[in-house]
Amino acid sequence: MKMKLSRYIDHTLLAPQATAAQIVQLCHEAREHDFFSVCVNPARVKQAKSALVDSTVKVCTVIGFPLGADTSTTKAFAAVDAIASGADELDMVMNIGLAKDGNWAAVQADIAAVVQAVAGRALVKVILETCLLTEDEIRHACTAAVQAGADFVKTSTGFSGSGATVGAVRLMRACVGPNFGVKASGGIRTPADFQAMLAAGANRIGASAGIKLLSDSV
Repeated sequence: MKMKLSRYIDHTLLAPQATAAQIVQLCHEAREHDFFSVCVNPARVKQAKSALVDSTVKVCTVIGFPLGADTSTTKAFAAVDAIASGADELDMVMNIGLAKDGNWAAVQADIAAVVQAVAGRALVKVILETCLLTEDEIRHACTAAVQAGADFVKTSTGFSGSGATVGAVRLMRACVGPNFGVKASGGIRTPADFQAMLAAGANRIGASAGIKLLSDSV
Protein backbone atom coordinates (compact mmCIF):
# COMPACT_ATOMS: atom_id res chain seq x y z
CA MET A 1 0.00 0.00 0.00
CA LYS A 2 1.39 3.38 -1.03
CA MET A 3 2.26 5.74 1.81
CA LYS A 4 0.35 9.02 2.04
CA LEU A 5 2.44 11.90 0.73
CA SER A 6 1.94 13.82 3.98
CA ARG A 7 3.75 11.04 5.86
CA TYR A 8 7.00 11.86 4.07
CA ILE A 9 7.13 15.35 5.58
CA ASP A 10 8.91 16.70 8.65
CA HIS A 11 7.03 20.00 9.13
CA THR A 12 9.83 22.33 10.15
CA LEU A 13 10.28 25.56 12.08
CA LEU A 14 13.89 26.21 13.09
CA ALA A 15 14.00 30.00 12.82
CA PRO A 16 15.69 31.44 15.92
CA GLN A 17 12.89 33.99 16.31
CA ALA A 18 10.10 31.38 16.30
CA THR A 19 7.58 32.10 19.06
CA ALA A 20 5.57 29.77 21.28
CA ALA A 21 2.45 30.69 19.33
CA GLN A 22 4.15 29.71 16.07
CA ILE A 23 5.15 26.35 17.53
CA VAL A 24 1.52 25.75 18.54
CA GLN A 25 0.46 26.59 14.98
CA LEU A 26 3.11 24.27 13.53
CA CYS A 27 1.84 21.40 15.67
CA HIS A 28 -1.77 22.16 14.78
CA GLU A 29 -0.91 22.03 11.09
CA ALA A 30 0.99 18.78 11.55
CA ARG A 31 -2.04 17.17 13.21
CA GLU A 32 -4.42 18.51 10.60
CA HIS A 33 -2.37 17.35 7.62
CA ASP A 34 -1.01 14.14 9.18
CA PHE A 35 2.65 15.01 8.73
CA PHE A 36 5.22 12.50 9.96
CA SER A 37 6.81 14.91 12.43
CA VAL A 38 7.42 18.46 13.46
CA CYS A 39 11.07 19.56 13.57
CA VAL A 40 11.80 22.25 16.15
CA ASN A 41 14.76 23.63 18.05
CA PRO A 42 15.69 21.80 21.28
CA ALA A 43 14.24 24.46 23.56
CA ARG A 44 10.82 23.88 21.96
CA VAL A 45 10.73 20.07 22.20
CA LYS A 46 8.74 19.92 25.45
CA GLN A 47 6.18 22.38 24.09
CA ALA A 48 5.80 20.46 20.83
CA LYS A 49 5.48 17.14 22.66
CA SER A 50 2.74 18.56 24.83
CA ALA A 51 0.92 20.04 21.84
CA LEU A 52 1.02 16.69 20.05
CA VAL A 53 -0.12 14.43 22.90
CA ASP A 54 -2.48 11.68 21.65
CA SER A 55 -1.19 12.30 18.13
CA THR A 56 0.71 10.09 15.68
CA VAL A 57 2.96 13.06 14.80
CA LYS A 58 6.54 12.61 16.02
CA VAL A 59 8.77 15.32 17.48
CA CYS A 60 12.12 15.85 15.80
CA THR A 61 14.86 18.21 16.94
CA VAL A 62 18.36 19.23 15.88
CA ILE A 63 21.75 18.53 17.45
CA GLY A 64 24.94 20.52 16.82
CA PHE A 65 22.86 22.84 14.67
CA PRO A 66 23.59 24.48 12.29
CA LEU A 67 27.40 24.26 12.15
CA GLY A 68 28.15 20.74 13.37
CA ALA A 69 31.20 22.12 15.18
CA ASP A 70 30.28 21.21 18.77
CA THR A 71 32.37 18.54 20.46
CA SER A 72 31.14 14.97 20.32
CA THR A 73 30.60 15.06 24.09
CA THR A 74 28.37 18.11 23.74
CA LYS A 75 26.39 16.53 20.91
CA ALA A 76 25.90 13.33 22.91
CA PHE A 77 24.72 15.27 25.97
CA ALA A 78 22.34 17.33 23.83
CA ALA A 79 20.94 14.14 22.33
CA VAL A 80 20.20 12.64 25.74
CA ASP A 81 18.66 15.92 26.93
CA ALA A 82 16.46 16.09 23.82
CA ILE A 83 15.17 12.57 24.41
CA ALA A 84 14.42 13.42 28.04
CA SER A 85 12.38 16.37 26.77
CA GLY A 86 10.37 14.11 24.47
CA ALA A 87 12.19 14.03 21.13
CA ASP A 88 11.53 10.98 18.95
CA GLU A 89 14.05 11.84 16.23
CA LEU A 90 17.35 13.74 16.15
CA ASP A 91 18.83 15.51 13.14
CA MET A 92 22.52 15.94 14.02
CA VAL A 93 24.94 17.99 11.96
CA MET A 94 28.08 16.12 10.96
CA ASN A 95 31.42 17.71 11.87
CA ILE A 96 31.91 19.37 8.50
CA GLY A 97 35.41 20.66 9.29
CA LEU A 98 36.62 17.13 10.00
CA ALA A 99 35.06 16.02 6.72
CA LYS A 100 36.94 18.73 4.84
CA ASP A 101 40.11 17.53 6.59
CA GLY A 102 39.44 14.08 5.20
CA ASN A 103 39.46 12.69 8.74
CA TRP A 104 36.67 10.20 8.17
CA ALA A 105 37.48 8.11 11.23
CA ALA A 106 36.84 11.19 13.38
CA VAL A 107 33.65 12.02 11.47
CA GLN A 108 32.38 8.48 12.07
CA ALA A 109 33.33 8.64 15.75
CA ASP A 110 31.44 11.92 16.15
CA ILE A 111 28.29 10.39 14.68
CA ALA A 112 28.74 7.21 16.70
CA ALA A 113 28.92 9.25 19.93
CA VAL A 114 25.35 10.44 19.34
CA VAL A 115 24.10 7.06 18.14
CA GLN A 116 25.53 5.37 21.22
CA ALA A 117 24.17 8.03 23.58
CA VAL A 118 20.71 7.55 22.06
CA ALA A 119 20.94 3.75 22.44
CA GLY A 120 17.98 3.12 20.16
CA ARG A 121 15.63 5.52 21.97
CA ALA A 122 15.39 7.89 19.01
CA LEU A 123 16.06 7.77 15.30
CA VAL A 124 19.28 9.56 14.24
CA LYS A 125 19.61 11.48 10.98
CA VAL A 126 23.00 12.88 9.96
CA ILE A 127 23.01 16.26 8.20
CA LEU A 128 25.89 16.35 5.71
CA GLU A 129 25.48 19.93 4.42
CA THR A 130 26.02 18.71 0.88
CA CYS A 131 26.48 22.20 -0.59
CA LEU A 132 29.84 22.38 1.22
CA LEU A 133 31.05 18.95 0.08
CA THR A 134 32.45 17.43 -3.09
CA GLU A 135 30.79 14.33 -4.51
CA ASP A 136 33.62 12.20 -3.13
CA GLU A 137 33.17 13.77 0.31
CA ILE A 138 29.42 13.05 0.16
CA ARG A 139 30.23 9.39 -0.55
CA HIS A 140 32.62 9.21 2.40
CA ALA A 141 30.15 10.98 4.67
CA CYS A 142 27.38 8.54 3.76
CA THR A 143 29.69 5.63 4.52
CA ALA A 144 30.60 7.16 7.89
CA ALA A 145 26.93 7.58 8.81
CA VAL A 146 26.07 4.01 7.88
CA GLN A 147 29.05 2.55 9.70
CA ALA A 148 28.36 4.66 12.80
CA GLY A 149 24.88 3.12 13.09
CA ALA A 150 22.77 6.15 12.15
CA ASP A 151 19.37 5.74 10.51
CA PHE A 152 19.35 8.48 7.84
CA VAL A 153 21.57 10.84 5.94
CA LYS A 154 20.16 14.30 5.30
CA THR A 155 21.20 16.90 2.76
CA SER A 156 21.15 20.25 4.49
CA THR A 157 20.48 22.49 7.45
CA GLY A 158 18.84 25.13 5.28
CA PHE A 159 21.17 27.67 6.93
CA SER A 160 24.15 27.38 4.56
CA GLY A 161 24.80 28.33 0.95
CA SER A 162 22.05 26.22 -0.58
CA GLY A 163 19.74 23.35 0.21
CA ALA A 164 18.83 20.01 -1.28
CA THR A 165 19.49 19.18 -4.92
CA VAL A 166 18.24 16.25 -6.94
CA GLY A 167 21.83 15.31 -7.75
CA ALA A 168 22.87 15.17 -4.10
CA VAL A 169 19.83 13.12 -3.13
CA ARG A 170 20.41 10.69 -5.99
CA LEU A 171 24.08 10.32 -5.00
CA MET A 172 23.23 9.78 -1.33
CA ARG A 173 20.68 7.10 -2.19
CA ALA A 174 23.22 5.33 -4.41
CA CYS A 175 25.76 5.41 -1.57
CA VAL A 176 23.57 4.12 1.26
CA GLY A 177 21.52 1.59 -0.69
CA PRO A 178 17.79 0.95 -0.65
CA ASN A 179 17.22 0.26 3.04
CA PHE A 180 18.79 3.34 4.67
CA GLY A 181 17.00 6.64 5.15
CA VAL A 182 17.63 9.69 2.94
CA LYS A 183 16.13 13.03 3.95
CA ALA A 184 16.06 15.99 1.58
CA SER A 185 15.76 19.42 3.17
CA GLY A 186 16.47 23.04 2.39
CA GLY A 187 14.73 25.00 -0.37
CA ILE A 188 11.96 22.48 -1.05
CA ARG A 189 9.02 24.81 -1.59
CA THR A 190 6.80 23.51 -4.37
CA PRO A 191 4.94 20.29 -5.20
CA ALA A 192 7.32 19.84 -8.13
CA ASP A 193 10.32 20.08 -5.79
CA PHE A 194 8.69 17.54 -3.49
CA GLN A 195 8.04 15.04 -6.27
CA ALA A 196 11.55 15.49 -7.69
CA MET A 197 13.18 14.70 -4.34
CA LEU A 198 11.03 11.60 -3.87
CA ALA A 199 11.87 10.44 -7.39
CA ALA A 200 15.58 10.94 -6.68
CA GLY A 201 15.38 8.60 -3.70
CA ALA A 202 14.43 10.63 -0.64
CA ASN A 203 12.10 8.93 1.80
CA ARG A 204 11.73 11.91 4.09
CA ILE A 205 11.35 15.60 3.27
CA GLY A 206 12.14 18.45 5.65
CA ALA A 207 10.28 21.64 4.79
CA SER A 208 8.75 24.73 6.32
CA ALA A 209 6.33 24.80 3.38
CA GLY A 210 4.82 21.39 4.11
CA ILE A 211 1.24 22.41 3.43
CA LYS A 212 2.15 23.99 0.10
CA LEU A 213 4.00 20.83 -0.94
CA LEU A 214 0.73 18.93 -0.79
CA SER A 215 -1.38 21.55 -2.53
CA ASP A 216 -1.09 20.14 -6.05
CA SER A 217 0.61 16.79 -5.36
CA VAL A 218 -0.98 13.64 -6.64
